[in-house]
Amino acid sequence: MADDVRLVRSIGVVGQGGVGKTSLADAMVFGAGAVNRLGRVDDDSSNFDFDPEEIRRKTSLSTSFFHCTWKKHDITIVDMPGYANFLADTINCMRGCTGIVFVAAAAAHEIRIEAERIWARAEELKLPVVTFITRIDRERADYAAALDDLKKILAAKLVPVQLPIGNAETFKGIVDLIAMKAYLAQADGGMSEAPIPADVADDAAKAREQMIELAAEATDELTEKYLEAGTLTNEELVHALREGTVTRRFSPVLFGTGSKAIGIQPLLDATINFLGSAADLGALPGKDPKIREPITRRPEAGEPFSGIVLKTIIDPFAGKLSVFRVLSGKVSSDSTVANSTRDTKERLGHLLQLAGKKQNQVQHAVAGEIVAVAKLKETATGDTLTDEKAPIVYPGFSLPPPSISFAIEPKSKGDDEKASQALARMMEEDPSLEMHRDPQTHELILSGVGQIHIEVVIDRLKRKYGAEVELKAPKVPYKETIKGRAEAQGKLKKQTGGRGQYGDAWLKVDPLPRGTGFEFVDAIKGGVVPRQYIPAVEKGVREALTEGFLAHYPIVDVKVTLYDGSYHEVDSSEMAFKIAASMGFKTAVEKAKPILLEPIMSMEIACPDDSMGDVIGDLNSRRGKVLGVDAKAGGQVIKAQVPMAEVLKYSPDLRSMTSGRGAFTIAFSHYEELPAHLTEKVVKEAEVARAAKHE
Repeated sequence: MADDVRLVRSIGVVGQGGVGKTSLADAMVFGAGAVNRLGRVDDDSSNFDFDPEEIRRKTSLSTSFFHCTWKKHDITIVDMPGYANFLADTINCMRGCTGIVFVAAAAAHEIRIEAERIWARAEELKLPVVTFITRIDRERADYAAALDDLKKILAAKLVPVQLPIGNAETFKGIVDLIAMKAYLAQADGGMSEAPIPADVADDAAKAREQMIELAAEATDELTEKYLEAGTLTNEELVHALREGTVTRRFSPVLFGTGSKAIGIQPLLDATINFLGSAADLGALPGKDPKIREPITRRPEAGEPFSGIVLKTIIDPFAGKLSVFRVLSGKVSSDSTVANSTRDTKERLGHLLQLAGKKQNQVQHAVAGEIVAVAKLKETATGDTLTDEKAPIVYPGFSLPPPSISFAIEPKSKGDDEKASQALARMMEEDPSLEMHRDPQTHELILSGVGQIHIEVVIDRLKRKYGAEVELKAPKVPYKETIKGRAEAQGKLKKQTGGRGQYGDAWLKVDPLPRGTGFEFVDAIKGGVVPRQYIPAVEKGVREALTEGFLAHYPIVDVKVTLYDGSYHEVDSSEMAFKIAASMGFKTAVEKAKPILLEPIMSMEIACPDDSMGDVIGDLNSRRGKVLGVDAKAGGQVIKAQVPMAEVLKYSPDLRSMTSGRGAFTIAFSHYEELPAHLTEKVVKEAEVARAAKHE
């Protein structure tokens, strides 16, 4: 491990799903000599996609790490998912990077919303970015069109530092515009230096001039030098490209193809020459955990240690692994640190350098490095680890709100307990998962970012923990209430020889404003119902609230007044009055115009301009109310309220309407009256379900 922060890189390989990020990451560790065989997603030999679900689906589902060295630099390649269902992991793990390789494909180069979100996240974190356009050898590849799309959709300032030689089936190498040399692809995957082919010489000269002109804008000094001399030396050019990249003025662009390892060693050079180290990123903002005042920590080896946990991995052999990036200072194996997020101490065991699914022990790590440690007791993803004597706490991770929920039904009794325990462990690995037991329907509800996200969880549940469950649409937690007022008597009178049962309660029910709940009023005068029995009356009513008149859903927003009654000196009891109150309440509700209430959800839907009409029309068809539309960069945000029953499976529908470019958030808002024609349907369904339950 390096002791000099300037020789450390943590490089995130990012981009939308399906563009070849993992193939490129595999090519990078192969090109650096960290493995002796090029890993491939297609033949299940990838060094990054090694989880059985990733192998089966041929796509990255989780962030993976691989350490390698290149020209005396320690580099951790961080391969991150690109599909929307797993983007939360990417958004969070980008906090661990000192620089980004943003991957786009020359073939099938449509830029999707995931790419926009990742690019915006890099800007938010002020991370320098090198852009790599891959798959130039594929059929119908068009690197120039891909470059134009990136500039247009991402509003990115891109500076090509290479020129591809050929395109699609004619692609055979690249021209290095700095050294002005050609590198031709070899059959063994390597590249050989050659003179620039005559048919691209003029284009290369023009591209170099454009590169120098843009690079000179990196600093005022270089701009002045360029204006005076009309050019820059190669050393000045490399310096300019580094300065401009680190300060995010522009992103250098390189070309190649990951699957054939073409253009990989120049890319590795670019991660060293242009992306800089943690020391180039500036001081890191945090807070003093005791007084909560803002403080900063410089990403230097001489500073007190601090780090942030990027990811938790439940490893079948090592147990729980906490992967963290050292943000400042230096940390050693077998040391004690503070978890300033939770105000606890943790003993670090062996520090582990990650190489795909393998781990190698190291003695220490410095700012910019990503390492793992096993079996931390109280530490979770997003927590800050820090020197006990110089504590700091960094902002935790933000997680997307769940957009889809399913009820989980175990296939056997044994699966119930196994599933609950296993899901709790999986939530440690994936904080974007949520699980709860619905207090009304008693269903176990699993919520996630999207349907594929949940399906992957269920597949892992079976494979990894042996628990089989079925996914079902959650039951809608309807409620009941009343629209009118009514009175009724509840009277229990039983004589069975010996002591009998007698209770008599007159109740009045009134509707309350929506969301008020339940109110009980004691209006007894003259002791017609003795004081000791009045709590029993209230208890009887409260128990009756749990099962309504129409479809046996809980009753809410009702005021119950006890105003009259009678008692028997011998036969009256608390139980008798409790039963009488329940009888009277049910009778009164039946006469008070009972109705069903349905949950209404607040939604914000982000969509492209050309999809807005379809999305609004669809919301109207779901009985939704559009509350407003706000313009945003690249599209619109629609604010609406929609019944829960209509959006239980909204995620795939929105994806279809917007060609995958839409996104939404959803949260409970309030309850509203269910229309009469739907009330009839829900009541019938409830009767069928109740009859089946009692068969």
